[in-house]
Amino acid sequence: MTSFQITSEEQAELDKALYDALGPLASAVRSRTSGLPEDRMWEADPREVTLSVLAAWKVVDAEVERLTAIAADTAGSYGASYQQMGAVWGITRQGARKKWPGAVDRTAAQAGATLELCGGTAELTREPSSGGWRWTGEGADGTHGAADPGSWYATKEEAAAHAGAFLKEHAPNPA
Repeated sequence: MTSFQITSEEQAELDKALYDALGPLASAVRSRTSGLPEDRMWEADPREVTLSVLAAWKVVDAEVERLTAIAADTAGSYGASYQQMGAVWGITRQGARKKWPGAVDRTAAQAGATLELCGGTAELTREPSSGGWRWTGEGADGTHGAADPGSWYATKEEAAAHAGAFLKEHAPNPA
């Protein structure tokens, strides 16, 4: 498996950024649990202060897990496999599947979608030969449109954005 390492300078910068972010959070946690103002957090019993810091790290850990899951879902939506995600995370394909279930859903990733917006409808479809996405639609004013012939979009979201712009352009005029 591929392992991604950072330099000692990058590690020092990361540590500083994390500690800078953690300080105010730890102070807020300590203030809520002790009733002391945040600026007096460090005057408390050292054990209580360090437990507040530990509680703040727990909050950061949960947030990193949440953001990691979003990144895995995004990677899966762009076609990354569990094997690829596992490789960058330093775990097996099976480990990645267990860690981020549903991040790679072949049927959902391959399936098209219907977009209903501004009174119109567009269908998003995946081109099997290129792997790209196309759209066709009908605006609320009855105008038909589609992605340019021979062109495709890299992601379903990009195709949806173009289809959405078409539907908005062909929405009924307000009275």
